[in-house]
Amino acid sequence: METEEKPQKIPDKRKSLRYPILILKVTEEGKKEHLFGYAKNISRSGFFIQSVNPREPGERFTISFHIPKTEIRVRCRCEVVWMRKYHPKEKLEPGYGIRFLDLSPGVADAIDAWIKQQS
Repeated sequence: METEEKPQKIPDKRKSLRYPILILKVTEEGKKEHLFGYAKNISRSGFFIQSVNPREPGERFTISFHIPKTEIRVRCRCEVVWMRKYHPKEKLEPGYGIRFLDLSPGVADAIDAWIKQQS
């Protein structure tokens, strides 16, 4: 009797808890206009930015943002670690993932505590 192999689930490589978030104003240092308006899945290590014009992996810049309804304000260097372009047949949202490079431990702990509180 043949046994049917079940597809194996790909393990999630994320090390930190994530939580959906709408960040209305994120600014890039040295720019007058807002960098983007919709950030999702924040964690202590970074977040996903929904964008039809994603930035390229390896790009580095300084950002500032405030987590709504909290006192958590963030200013740090970040790096684009992956991107997904818009495709009309693709169901996944276009955008890019950023990693925080120099987030202070206190702010990282505050983000973790906020995520746990939301869950």
